[in-house]
Amino acid sequence: MTTKWKRQLLAGPYIIWMIGFILLPILMILFYGMTDSSGSFTLHHMIAIAEPIHRKALLLSLKLALICTGICLLLSYPLAMILNGMHLKRQSFVVFIFVLPMWMNFMLRILAWQLLLSNNGIFNTLLDSLGLPKLQLLNTPSAVVFGMVYDFLPFMILPIYNAMSRIGRDIIDAARDLGANSLQVFVKIILPLTVTGVLSGIVMVFVPALTSFVISDLLGGGKVLLIGNVIEQEFMQSMDWNMGSGLSIVLMGFVIASMAFMNVRGADGEGTAVW
Repeated sequence: MTTKWKRQLLAGPYIIWMIGFILLPILMILFYGMTDSSGSFTLHHMIAIAEPIHRKALLLSLKLALICTGICLLLSYPLAMILNGMHLKRQSFVVFIFVLPMWMNFMLRILAWQLLLSNNGIFNTLLDSLGLPKLQLLNTPSAVVFGMVYDFLPFMILPIYNAMSRIGRDIIDAARDLGANSLQVFVKIILPLTVTGVLSGIVMVFVPALTSFVISDLLGGGKVLLIGNVIEQEFMQSMDWNMGSGLSIVLMGFVIASMAFMNVRGADGEGTAVW
């Protein structure tokens, strides 16, 4: 048996996994979303996204996902710059600190925020000790954004940091030798060369934030209804797989469109410095 065939056989388990757990579920979603209970073709379940309750949930999901992505970007870029300026040993330690929470169970992390944001949680206890009025943080859109930012922040930091770490120090030194100040170095060199990392981070944060439903369940207390919650309820409570699949197809369309837009922007920029 040739080496080529051996390599193809090694890829066999991965292909089987993709067919069984990626391709077939997508085909099932497409089938249920485009048919009714009798199996007849219909677009009713996808058009249902225009219904007031579905449209409201989708718009709120887009709003919170954009807010989460913006906050993560504003926090991550300066953090990545600080991290890139550290010594090598310190860089490894700080990266480990950012990645460490991802090793813990997702539900435990959200439940921890539920305790922090509760009426008798740490935040309100601190406000009370300072003589300030307590805030209603839990079961609000703000609480959901807190949870999203906490969970998805590493997905923004790491690609930006990786893009910055690939910028050669000699390029920056050459720019300074030619008379560029710190602002010019950032605007004309660092920022253009990290565009691909920024775009990757935006996609990696926006997509899971848009499709999230567990965070809004736990931190929103059922009062913050996102499109992910609506789809989950259609599948698990109403047992209406056709409606849940139709809404899922629309949501997949938004995800694919956002990823395609970012890929086009990344291809246009190509991460080149602007001189």
